[in-house]
Amino acid sequence: MNLPHTRTAEAPPAARPGAALAALAAAQFTVMLATSIVNVALPQIGAGVGLSDGGTTWVVNAYGLAFGALLLAGGRAADLLGRRRVLVLGLALFAVASLTAGLASSASVLIAARAVQGLGAAAIAPAALALAMDLFPPGPGRGRVLGVWGAVSGAGGAGGVLLGGVLTQAWGWPWIFHSVALGTALVLVAVVVLVPRTAGRTAGRFDLLGTTVVTVALTCLVWGLTTARGAGWTDARVLGSLVGAAVLLAAFAVIERRRPDALLPPRLFATGRVAAGNLMMALLGSVWIALFFFLPLYQQQVLGMSPLTTGAGQLPLAAANMLGAAVAPRVSRRIGATTALTAALLTEAAGLLWLSRISADGGYVTDVLGPSVLVGLGLSVAFVQLTSLSVEGVPPQDAGLAGGLVNTTRQVGGAIGLAALATLAGSVTAHASVHQPHLEALTAGYRTAFTVSASVLAATALLALFLARRADPRTTSTSTSTSTSTSTSTPTRRTRSAALPQLSNRLNPSPITDHRSPITVTTEGTAMITIDETAPVIVRLSATIDAPLTTVWDLHTDVAAWPTWNPDIPQAELDGPLLPGNAFSWRTHGMNITSTVHELVPGERIVWGGTVQGIVGIHAWTFEQTGAGVVVHTEESWGGAPVEAAADELAEALHSSLESWLMSLKSRSEHFA
Repeated sequence: MNLPHTRTAEAPPAARPGAALAALAAAQFTVMLATSIVNVALPQIGAGVGLSDGGTTWVVNAYGLAFGALLLAGGRAADLLGRRRVLVLGLALFAVASLTAGLASSASVLIAARAVQGLGAAAIAPAALALAMDLFPPGPGRGRVLGVWGAVSGAGGAGGVLLGGVLTQAWGWPWIFHSVALGTALVLVAVVVLVPRTAGRTAGRFDLLGTTVVTVALTCLVWGLTTARGAGWTDARVLGSLVGAAVLLAAFAVIERRRPDALLPPRLFATGRVAAGNLMMALLGSVWIALFFFLPLYQQQVLGMSPLTTGAGQLPLAAANMLGAAVAPRVSRRIGATTALTAALLTEAAGLLWLSRISADGGYVTDVLGPSVLVGLGLSVAFVQLTSLSVEGVPPQDAGLAGGLVNTTRQVGGAIGLAALATLAGSVTAHASVHQPHLEALTAGYRTAFTVSASVLAATALLALFLARRADPRTTSTSTSTSTSTSTSTPTRRTRSAALPQLSNRLNPSPITDHRSPITVTTEGTAMITIDETAPVIVRLSATIDAPLTTVWDLHTDVAAWPTWNPDIPQAELDGPLLPGNAFSWRTHGMNITSTVHELVPGERIVWGGTVQGIVGIHAWTFEQTGAGVVVHTEESWGGAPVEAAADELAEALHSSLESWLMSLKSRSEHFA
């Protein structure tokens, strides 16, 4: 039996949410910066602390290993202990570890400091994302937050390469870590001053057993994958680590089914969006991390660029990434979330395919610049869409955990992808070295890595389309019970479906002024808003949905997410929280509509209305729990001069639209039940 989860407010909302968001985004930027800032300085770091070429990889791996293995624990700790508190502690630990790494004179101290950096990052990333979600409710503001998150995440990866090159060439490798320590200290001050305590702690116990098992499992998995790059896939240590990870992950799945306070509770996956988003984020991460590994190597080892010029060469990619993240929410609203995600993945795949044509005697402008812009644009938009998919609709008490999970899948996916691609590139290079010069052999390995990366992203785009198709009710057989409408005819579905988009082009675009308001009636002493019973067109339909009431209600009232499951609504945007008096805009059948919420009884009833092209529409939905299912009743009235002139045709069109909406809601709810 699950214990109740409650949240206690610690302070009023932020007076300056923009400033708070800037501080949180800076924390995310710092985490991503530390992932890539050491890449161009590995030779100098190795010489400075006495590491061999193979040993220098652990300067990268120690951070990634701790980061990836502890993210779930960090996310859950943020929910249970307080997100702001965990974020502050994580930043303090991160700053101290960074300073220690810069002062290290031995390999063991440096690698240990990098591992502690990863521990701090595992606390920072999920807590910062959850706090940002707290500050901005679902709607346009939430979309802008995710755009900022995508921009700083991509810029952190590319900016790390640039800053690492500048600092290494100017003052030496220790300043890589000193600068991160100083920057983290400034971010810590900004968080303390600007970020409010908008979310309290979740009541419940920490799942120590589950956390321990999954942390050890992820440690074995990431360690085995990173070690495989140097030791090979047949090494006994690698095989033992991977087998151990598989066994522990299976044990974790069994444990979580029986834990009242599970680390990964089933409710986290109630909508199905979290699982789909994390799967595709893992695939994106497998390419993302590898890109920032192979591209600087090609620039330095083949093109002969210095660390400074290599870092500067990442600026176009970073700029494209920030541009793509800035426009991602707008693109999603205009063409739909699935289309935006698919287009972004294919754009990045095209850039990587272009990189697969690099040559040993090439140049930066001819071989790197153009593909980098495409990759940056595609990467940022895809990251924003997948982050949104992975955290939207998650229960508030699990927001930190959801942030930890999406970061975990990206990191683990990156470890898998980098290990596999590095092994593949190395084998291609070794084979090519037999009959080709060294630089050409290296280039052949990099080309192979970029080609496979492009294929992975193309497959991910197909997966996004497949998941969207499964959620489309037009590909699923459903049954919907209907009541009567004002139309006595029963036109075919194809005829009714065509009526609205055709008619929208013929209506008078000038809104009428003599429109009717929702009628208030009294039922059992309670005031209730309902449709206009005198309107020329009234349609009433109902459907029985085999899903929990909370699932159906949450899905139907998440206005911003309508385009992800209702094929007739490609765009929807909520202005503020869903409360009576607030408005939302949406597009359906070629018409842009602004509706005002008139009534809201959580879990029972919602009524909204508005005027578009002379039609005054009032729409009422009621939800009734019946055993394990829900009966959904919908009724809508249309009034106005255009309706009076074409009542029969509009009744058919409205009937079709509402029937399609109900079928979509039924299919989506039952799919995730």
